[in-house]
Amino acid sequence: MTKQDRNKDFKKYLKLTNPIHFLAVGLGSGLSPIMPGTTGSLMAIPCWLLFNGLQPILYWVLMVVAFIFGCFLCQKTSDDTHTHDSGHIVWDEFVGMWITLFFIPQVSILWVMIAFVAFRIFDMAKPWPIRWFDKRVPGGFGIMVDDVIAAIFSSITVYLLTYLINC
Repeated sequence: MTKQDRNKDFKKYLKLTNPIHFLAVGLGSGLSPIMPGTTGSLMAIPCWLLFNGLQPILYWVLMVVAFIFGCFLCQKTSDDTHTHDSGHIVWDEFVGMWITLFFIPQVSILWVMIAFVAFRIFDMAKPWPIRWFDKRVPGGFGIMVDDVIAAIFSSITVYLLTYLINC
């Protein structure tokens, strides 16, 4: 089955009126015909602006809830659309971006762009151990966990860049 056929099958079973599906595809951003993961990562930024001002403990509680809820969202949408880790499911990119954006030193277009690029590089390249988790961990947890690991790598990159730039 070709990628185009898988996309047709995914969209055939996807119901945007179902709030679980709508969130899993990143408010529709994951349905982009070009680079849905990148589009989802971009859509995560304005959503992040809504809760960026939270106290750090509340921010991390929200991230844990978003991760756990994401495991359910991704699994349910995968099951309903008869796919595994479709590129259209981008809730994992949302959470990965939100984790990465926590570590920017200031809210500015430059730092948001740096965080975005770092996350996209790690999410697309999938260096070890990201690729290992992506290939071997099944279900909604598997869909979510590789992006969280990419976010950890991206966050370290952002932190190191902050240090290097401020030297």
